[in-house]
Amino acid sequence: MRFDHHLRESVIRNTGKTAIAAAGKRLSYLELAELSDALASALIALGVRKGDRVVVFLDNGWEAAVAIFAVWKAGAVLCPVNPSTKTARLAYIIGNCRAAATITQGRLAGVVTSALETTSTVQQVILTDANPALPQAAIFGDCLSANPLPLPTGLTDDDLATIIYTSGSTGEPKGVMMAHRNLDAAARSITTYLENTNNDIILSVLPMAFGYGLTQLLTAVLSGATLVLEKSFAFPYAVFERLRDEHATGFPLVPSMAAMLLQMRDLDPVMFTSLRYMTSAAAPLPVAHIEKMHAFLPRIRLYSMYGQTECIRATWLPPQELGRRPASVGIPIPGTTAQVVDEAVQKVAPGVTGELVISGPHVMRGYWEDEEATARALRPDPLTGDTRLHTGDLFRADAEGFLTFVARQDEIIKSRGEKVAPKEVEAVLYGLPGVVEALVVGVPDPVMGQAIKALVVSSNHSLSERDVIRHCARNLEDHMVPKSVEFHATLPKTDTGKLSRRLAAKPPQQ
Repeated sequence: MRFDHHLRESVIRNTGKTAIAAAGKRLSYLELAELSDALASALIALGVRKGDRVVVFLDNGWEAAVAIFAVWKAGAVLCPVNPSTKTARLAYIIGNCRAAATITQGRLAGVVTSALETTSTVQQVILTDANPALPQAAIFGDCLSANPLPLPTGLTDDDLATIIYTSGSTGEPKGVMMAHRNLDAAARSITTYLENTNNDIILSVLPMAFGYGLTQLLTAVLSGATLVLEKSFAFPYAVFERLRDEHATGFPLVPSMAAMLLQMRDLDPVMFTSLRYMTSAAAPLPVAHIEKMHAFLPRIRLYSMYGQTECIRATWLPPQELGRRPASVGIPIPGTTAQVVDEAVQKVAPGVTGELVISGPHVMRGYWEDEEATARALRPDPLTGDTRLHTGDLFRADAEGFLTFVARQDEIIKSRGEKVAPKEVEAVLYGLPGVVEALVVGVPDPVMGQAIKALVVSSNHSLSERDVIRHCARNLEDHMVPKSVEFHATLPKTDTGKLSRRLAAKPPQQ
């Protein structure tokens, strides 16, 4: 089912209930539906037609939620972009998807203006607040009060819903295409294992420009829950106060947020009394962080999950399994299948490392106008002929089918003729008291081929390179022990908050 239809159903079931709470404003389900109707009508008046792409370039807030549903109600395709995105990337996205319109805010008008100067796409721009950099832009508030136009009919579940651009770690960003039925399948599966209901209150700081953040909105609307939006995690204590005051029951996070939480002094567990669950999906949480989180908040269910933009979510670990297999990201989400295969695309035995392949109704349609990349990622199962997503990630499965992430194929370090998965070294680093964040990269070495270098953020200022190397030597095989250690105040992260090995491996700018 399309999510604009899910919103309509939630209005019937939860008319006056708060759907969105953000920046001091609360929208009921009825208000969310009416405002998105009005903005959809305005988009149509500006010339947006079925199948056109609309860039939504906004902070987390009620305007972003309204804009997302308005795009779908207009029959258009949502292209969400993180508000921290710089001019060059924004220009690439606008030009690549040939966007018909952009919805943004006044403070970002300069970035949008610069981006539009480098593209030939004809753009209509809607601003949440006026800015002289875009004097011809329509104003969001005016759009909401304009005379309504009829909304399109004949929209289907097979219509394209989103194009979300990947981080572009191996070249130009690729536009991941999801149909409405793909989003529906993913959200239904997630709400099943999280047991979401209309009693849930989900607090999210995750940008809705990414799959993990967008699904917080989708699962909330599907289940009739309330979504509380924060713009960022820059002030963690303020976020936790909001969590307490809103009586939030769900809190999605990424590893960098967990690391910050665990470093906070005198943090009272009482602030988290209302929480029923926490999730982590952007990257596997270090086992040391999982153990500390469980010790700090033993009553809360912690869901370790794995996903990609190309399938939104792939696996989940039932919380009762966390104590037995803390390094695992679990089993396939309901309604999907996952296998670990070798280079011949044959299923490997338990304990053997191979590539994870995913199949199910949540898998992407393909990459926008990139047939070559689509053919590499979406391939037929040699036994059934069904399309499967080749994730490019290396995993192991145990005898019971529980999956553990090993590494991305392109991140394996070859040292002394041996293959080293950076995550296995990082897991040991996190076991050293004082290590807050860690990344392991390979650097050229004339003897080893690649030498292993550890990048560490430490809360213990007396921790030395020798301490780190000795700790690793006690816990790792010789070829896995870092040759050098660098200490940093912070480590580079992607826009989604994940530690970025690609950025860390870049040589410093001269």
